[in-house]
Amino acid sequence: MPRTRFVADLHLDAARPEILGQFRAFLDATPGDVEALYVLGDLFEHWVGDDAPSDGLELVLDALRRLTRRTPVYVQPGNRDFLLGQGFEARTGCRLLPDAVVMDLYGVSTLLLHGDTLCTDDVRYQRYRRVVRHRLVTGLVRRLPLGLRLRLARGMRRTSHRELARKPSSIMDVNQDAVLQALQRHGVRRLIHGHTHRPGIHRVETAGGPAERFVLGDWYAHGSMLECRPGRCELLQLDPAGLPAGPLSAS
Repeated sequence: MPRTRFVADLHLDAARPEILGQFRAFLDATPGDVEALYVLGDLFEHWVGDDAPSDGLELVLDALRRLTRRTPVYVQPGNRDFLLGQGFEARTGCRLLPDAVVMDLYGVSTLLLHGDTLCTDDVRYQRYRRVVRHRLVTGLVRRLPLGLRLRLARGMRRTSHRELARKPSSIMDVNQDAVLQALQRHGVRRLIHGHTHRPGIHRVETAGGPAERFVLGDWYAHGSMLECRPGRCELLQLDPAGLPAGPLSAS
């Protein structure tokens, strides 16, 4: 039976070699009946441009290239790797997606997001996002010297860690009105996203009837995925060999 897989928030980094290995194993173990793999943001802990050295990530990029020779892989940039570009596509064979994608997932109209745009209670972050994701700003950043981009990225990560430590956890989750608005604006009954690192399945009542929201897990402690087949979607934890190891415990 055909199936489609979704992952998010891997935050791949050479400092976490065990997760790099698990993701490579996951890619190489992808069965032939998987029709596509979707990565919904933050594949990498940081990505300062396609021209930056991929120290420690070469084997992952190679594994992506191997998989894309037989299975499409779609990558939606997240808040950590929004500078992914054509060089990444050429290197891996992956195809980059826009911020919001509506797809027909086995007969169900489904919206794919990274998820950060739904966290509207975090007003400061949304203001920051509008600035840094503006096409003129990203175009300018890509033209900066590589060394400066690397220093900026390190500074932004330090600032982000300080901000996260100070913020109440409630404003880092999605806003329910924002979820309803996204479902209604795109005319869908299913939403799949990551970003919040709070995996789960949520039922949503909209003016047009019931809908569902799937939240993908992060890959900090272990890998996980959402696997959808006709008529069924499951959140699954992965073992070290990248194989399904049972249902993912929701947060």
